[in-house]
Amino acid sequence: MTPSSSILKGRVAFFATGNVHKFNEARHVLADFGIAVALLRVKALEIQSDSLKAISEVSALDASKRCRLPVFVEDAGLFIKALNGFPGPYSAYIFRTIGVRGILKLMKGVKTRDAYFKSVISFCDPEGPLECFHGQVDGLISCERRGNQGFGFDPIFKPSGGPTETFAEMSIARKGEFSHRAQALRKFAEWFKSVR
Repeated sequence: MTPSSSILKGRVAFFATGNVHKFNEARHVLADFGIAVALLRVKALEIQSDSLKAISEVSALDASKRCRLPVFVEDAGLFIKALNGFPGPYSAYIFRTIGVRGILKLMKGVKTRDAYFKSVISFCDPEGPLECFHGQVDGLISCERRGNQGFGFDPIFKPSGGPTETFAEMSIARKGEFSHRAQALRKFAEWFKSVR
């Protein structure tokens, strides 16, 4: 039995990320599938691209090569209709530079506040093909920052489908009912269990 296949048998998924919030969300969602998540702090290559899928795939390939393990990575972005999809795949950089306050400033006086969050998970096993899983949630940009849970642009995103709270006003469990990341994680988990 190869090391990677024995890891798959043990239902441990290695998550290459430096974001503890993403790790906690993944751990919560994957626990429902009986999958444990191990955090790998690997500084994987992150290309600049207009495609979340391309960014995620390159990072997964690089992370797997560096640590010689089957790993998954996740990349996500906030796409705002009135801003022509900005910040999109550049969300992490935009959050670090102008933050929530900057986005709210750009949206000042804008009536159409439709937006969506998109997530792409890429899994790379050194001995197998690359696999990708997608999640997306539509919603609205709030007019003000609300809540102190979550991270990134969570305080200004209210998902469609009934909730009145922003992601930052939700517990991890509640956010997992709606979030783009949880959708992609569930798809990944179903596949991961099928190959064990």
